[in-house]
Amino acid sequence: MAKMHFGVNLPQIKRSWEETRAAARAVEALGFDSLWFNDHLYGIPMPELPIFEAWSALPAVAAVTERVELGTLVSPIGFRNPALFAKSVATIDQISGGRVIVGLGGGWYEQEFRGYGLDFPPVAERLQQLEEGIELMRRLWSEEKVTFTGVHFKTDGVYCAPKPARRPPILLGGGGEKVLLRLAAKYADIWNNLAVQQEQIAHKIDVLKRHCDTVGRDPATLTISQQTMVVIGADADDAAAKVAKANKLFGGHLGKGISGTPEQCCEQIRALADLGCTMLVIEFFGRDIREPARIFAEKVLPEFG
Repeated sequence: MAKMHFGVNLPQIKRSWEETRAAARAVEALGFDSLWFNDHLYGIPMPELPIFEAWSALPAVAAVTERVELGTLVSPIGFRNPALFAKSVATIDQISGGRVIVGLGGGWYEQEFRGYGLDFPPVAERLQQLEEGIELMRRLWSEEKVTFTGVHFKTDGVYCAPKPARRPPILLGGGGEKVLLRLAAKYADIWNNLAVQQEQIAHKIDVLKRHCDTVGRDPATLTISQQTMVVIGADADDAAAKVAKANKLFGGHLGKGISGTPEQCCEQIRALADLGCTMLVIEFFGRDIREPARIFAEKVLPEFG
């Protein structure tokens, strides 16, 4: 079995910066591989919920960590001019010493687009924007001077210097089988399956592999990631109580997730690994994620080292 990469979503909704910073430092010290923010401008599911903006918070996390990779799940291409976005990413990658992963998608939460005065075209057009944005960003990270003439985005002899410390890996998130997964096969370093579609991952991987065949790509060069909620207890009684509380609060709207004792969590992770998934981005259940992260690090991580 290939080595599993374990990432963790940082708390960013209704949290202080002190809480987010403490979680970042603790999760890195526990041995996890990456830290993530959701890229939303409104809290989910209620727009009035306070939420840290992802690409403002990410360099702050870079400054208080040393090793972990840093990314977003996922950044709608329509939130930012992709040329300026590529420049921002290059700067943050320099700050972090080459640790940025750029998670991209088409966006779905219309209310936050409209609220901030951003265009929210039909999904087909948003995915066209996504493809153009990926092409433009990748060129800016590798070419000295870029003139780009697309349908949606244009640049005129633009410079992006300094370049990123490394070419940032691109993660594409989503499950659209006709277009999104084709774009993942063509452009992505990582494809992330949505938490709500965890039970469909085997089918999604099959579709993704067919797209890889079509574009002439070896699917083994594409990392498969699963976004997932983890509800973990120290023992059976603790796990049962936490699972019951999570079900009451969320009602399953975050998908099947991974839950139970450390041994049960290991079994569920192995089942995903058997399908070809080698990366998890975890949303730990609990107000303070440091405690479930500690249990996971002590009892689960060693099984996948």
